[in-house]
Amino acid sequence: MSPIEERIAGESQPEPDVPLPDSLPGDTLVEALQRHGIKLPKSQTAKIDAYCQLLWEKNQHLNLTRHTDYEKFVSRDLVDTLRLSELLTQGEHLLDVGTGGGVPGILLAILRPDLKIELCDATGKKAIVVGEIVDALRLDLPVWHAKGENLLKIHRFQTLVFRAVARIKKIMELFSPHWHAFDRMLLIKGPRWVEERGESRHFGQMGKAALRKLDSYNIPGTEIESVILQICLKEKLEKLAEHGGAIPPAPVKEKRRRGFATKMKRNTKQQSKSPGNR
Repeated sequence: MSPIEERIAGESQPEPDVPLPDSLPGDTLVEALQRHGIKLPKSQTAKIDAYCQLLWEKNQHLNLTRHTDYEKFVSRDLVDTLRLSELLTQGEHLLDVGTGGGVPGILLAILRPDLKIELCDATGKKAIVVGEIVDALRLDLPVWHAKGENLLKIHRFQTLVFRAVARIKKIMELFSPHWHAFDRMLLIKGPRWVEERGESRHFGQMGKAALRKLDSYNIPGTEIESVILQICLKEKLEKLAEHGGAIPPAPVKEKRRRGFATKMKRNTKQQSKSPGNR
């Protein structure tokens, strides 16, 4: 087995979490935001705090997140989402693939209410819990119990967002057959992204695709790099650059689209399985 094949053999291994200090006793979201120099409107701060409380309560019964205090939440989840939000265009339609506990999708909906966001997770229990959190926060976000690649067989988006979902090779295997259903992928990755890019190239997955690093920043309190990568078809690079991000969508029949999404959300709450999960 070659060195690169040995690395690929462990591709299902998640990237290890970066050790971060716990919050101080009695810490609050406002104090954590101040420590990191993050300024948000009071209304957004209050809703994000409510999200934290709901997420951490649900996390006691279902593994949704490892960031269960304000310091870890702000320095990882919120910082990643804020950096991602700066790369999204006005009104962009995106799918948070493998949303888990709702990061970054729910946070983006709070920070950027202009966006059209949908969330999906292949694990039914997680999709149901995220749906409950969305309803409690009174956010208008469809939550799908579906694998992202199966959802693309019946739905279209401008951008797919991935955070802590899978290695680049696996994402390309699952989603490159569906380029007709989206324009670009945005991946939040840690320092192993260069290795993952090499694996994907080794298997010839980047022949028609272009990978670009759109942003790079250190995880607060560390020297460890996080990046936001864009993957799209080479033929779409110029058009993406022309519009400064997402390509404006073609006209759709909105009435049919809304009806289908509403039906799926109702089915998710009833714990019935959506197409592709049977």
